[in-house]
Amino acid sequence: MPELPEVEVVRRGLARWVAHRTVAETEVLHPRAVRRHVAGGEDFAHRLKGHHIGEPSRRGKYLWLPLEETNQSVLAHLGMSGQLLVQPQETPDEKHLRIRIRFADSLGTELRFVDQRTFGGLSLHDNTPDGLPDVIAHIARDPLDALFDDDAFHQALRRKRSTVKRALLDQSLISGVGNIYADEALWRARIHYERPTAHFTRPVTAELLGHIRDVMNAALAVGGTSFDSLYVNVNGESGYFDRSLDAYGREGEPCRRCGTPMRRRPWMNRSSYFCPKCQRAPRVAS
Repeated sequence: MPELPEVEVVRRGLARWVAHRTVAETEVLHPRAVRRHVAGGEDFAHRLKGHHIGEPSRRGKYLWLPLEETNQSVLAHLGMSGQLLVQPQETPDEKHLRIRIRFADSLGTELRFVDQRTFGGLSLHDNTPDGLPDVIAHIARDPLDALFDDDAFHQALRRKRSTVKRALLDQSLISGVGNIYADEALWRARIHYERPTAHFTRPVTAELLGHIRDVMNAALAVGGTSFDSLYVNVNGESGYFDRSLDAYGREGEPCRRCGTPMRRRPWMNRSSYFCPKCQRAPRVAS
């Protein structure tokens, strides 16, 4: 699933090519793509018609398009393989095209939602007073948000009484961090993924947050991480931060710091990648 850098790359593309355009017509080509819009595809298409798309917004991994004349937004859930593509109208339809949004202007491009596995989708929701779709009001701010509170995060981390990687993937505590960037930041901070959070000091938390921000900004600079053709930006281009990964996916390869072979361990239906020398396991894992 795309993490913060990948979703932010898509948001920036939408801000350039879609913001402030008027919806002329929406075509729902697969019902699963609007299953989170309980009123169905026809209602979804009807409610978008004639509205101006506002400035695309993001919190963590969640992306939405405000409708300027209403207090509602179109929430985009990319899932495992969802893509929001801005394509010339004459471009042949993609094999897994699920939703098409045409605009009432002469720019000649349309917005397409393409999703091979149909885990993602678009849905319309009321906004909270803060401007978030109400279904994601519980999502915490992300570490690149100017209003992210480092001290509050530190206190919440200690109260969590969990292990650090579980805490980093808790979107109600800190949003946008997924499996890839958690492993990368923990490797940079020399912290084992099973280290308990209850005894984290402020300097340790501050250093970890610094590494999270550094790795996400580095990924943003090169378009995010793409291991296959499923994640692309709005122009259909893949990111290439996978070439710079220090931990994730490097099982058996030498640690870039000490040369020890990197290890992979099953973890919560995922995998954790780490250096057994640089990231010492805690004596008693919580």
